[in-house]
Amino acid sequence: MDTDKKNTILREGFLVKRGHFVHNWKARWFVLMPDKLLYYKYEGGKRDSCQRGKILLKDCVITCPFLEHENRPLVFKLQTKNLVDHFLEACSREERDEWAADITTAVDKLRTGDGRKVTSQQDPTGSQLHNINLSKVLDSMYDVHNGIKMSNHVEQGSSYSNCFSGSEVVDWLVFMQLALTRVEAVTLASALLEEGFLRTVGLRSVEALRTAGISEQFIDDSTALYSFSDSLKKKGSVKAETSLSAVELSGKVMKRGYLLKQGHRRKNWKVRLFVLRSEPAFLHYYDPTKDDISPAGGFSLRGCLISSLDDNGVPSGVKGNIKGNLFKIITQSDTHYFIQAPTHQDKMEWIDAIREQT
Repeated sequence: MDTDKKNTILREGFLVKRGHFVHNWKARWFVLMPDKLLYYKYEGGKRDSCQRGKILLKDCVITCPFLEHENRPLVFKLQTKNLVDHFLEACSREERDEWAADITTAVDKLRTGDGRKVTSQQDPTGSQLHNINLSKVLDSMYDVHNGIKMSNHVEQGSSYSNCFSGSEVVDWLVFMQLALTRVEAVTLASALLEEGFLRTVGLRSVEALRTAGISEQFIDDSTALYSFSDSLKKKGSVKAETSLSAVELSGKVMKRGYLLKQGHRRKNWKVRLFVLRSEPAFLHYYDPTKDDISPAGGFSLRGCLISSLDDNGVPSGVKGNIKGNLFKIITQSDTHYFIQAPTHQDKMEWIDAIREQT
């Protein structure tokens, strides 16, 4: 491989990585190159010049999704040819699948360069759905240890317990190799729904079942909720409760991604997962190093002011050796949030998306 090609950056951005010795999760800046994946630490709002680690891609095996980490459904796994496992978490299903696809492409090109034939893991002619036993699929989904995880979800102001989203079902079916592709998994889930093994929960999935055709009744989406049929009582019934926090989290997700946020007291910079919602308009942020599914903080966007900060020098109120791409949000209660995006394009996209909600 030519030197110039080796140094080509194919993709870069924040991912959350699990440590090898101490199994904690840390946000790192990853850079994908044709033959390796590099990662760096962010310190004081700026990326370290020295890399923290390197994953050689030759003969790597990618597992996406990888669902063995509870409360972390956006993880994918890289296993090197020396059988070292690397667990990486993205900010969304789309980001996870795009990272996995780009890494898979790089690995396949390395194999092709060695003169080896690349075999697809998802052969469209090899569908597994012929004569499948739906009762056995249901038993596997319902298994206490390896089955799909049930949790609380919020939709339009109501919090539903003991249920799961459509995208979680699809992820699980692919991960358990009961379906080869997400399209196959949707077909299988639709069959489970049609046979009454699964049922709809909340307005989004109920409306889809009522109006869509047979093939579109089940939705591969994180906002469409489902549960087991009422005849299965072991894991409890679905309950809807309304609370202030549920209302805050009930809006449609408009944008999500990793950004750096300056703390209010210590003024240090930390990577946070930001989620922008509409109707009601809220911006929440989460600590990606923790398994807690509740936000670390958030605020209503009603009456907020948002502005881009000049990259020349350090603006007033900002601490640390920052890289740039800063913007500021002032809430209606006059709380100031200083936020740093990875790139100028990311900054402008976030500013535009937030302004649409204010």
